[in-house]
Amino acid sequence: MNTALLVIDVQMALLEDDNNGAKRSNPAAADNITRLLSTFREKGDVIVHVHHHGTDPEDPFFSEAPGAAVQPFAAPQGDEPVVIKLGSSAFVGTDLEQMLRAKNIERVVICGATANHCAESAARSASNLGFDTLYTSDGVWAYEVTGPDGITHSAETVHSVSLSTLQGEFAEVLTTEQILAL
Repeated sequence: MNTALLVIDVQMALLEDDNNGAKRSNPAAADNITRLLSTFREKGDVIVHVHHHGTDPEDPFFSEAPGAAVQPFAAPQGDEPVVIKLGSSAFVGTDLEQMLRAKNIERVVICGATANHCAESAARSASNLGFDTLYTSDGVWAYEVTGPDGITHSAETVHSVSLSTLQGEFAEVLTTEQILAL
């Protein structure tokens, strides 16, 4: 099955959050994304980088802001395409679907940030568009959030719930090891 790796929003704004003490899950995500990138590159498989650009100059992801830059470990190499999105899903308002279809891609592997936001949105969209979707459980991360009811949910809980809502309906949730074994 023709497969593409989608690396979602691994950008400096998130590293700034980490450096400012944001509570996040899965500190091994960067290492796992690096392993996925390395393996896909070695095999000559398709890799697509997706970056979020905010439209508000105050947004840390604003295209001219330092936060919009990619984190060095996930930087595109060679002719690996970069898709710029303005919203949550990598497929909405972009040419990602057409790019994948032109390369006869049937399966996508999703990693990046964050588990409960843009990576999850990409997985849901990919599934809805008919792509076989693999979601890397340890190649994504989440941050602690407080709900509208005032209850704070740990980063680990948010991560786990995100994986649970995807599994079996929108994606097959697998570890990096399981994906690399395919």
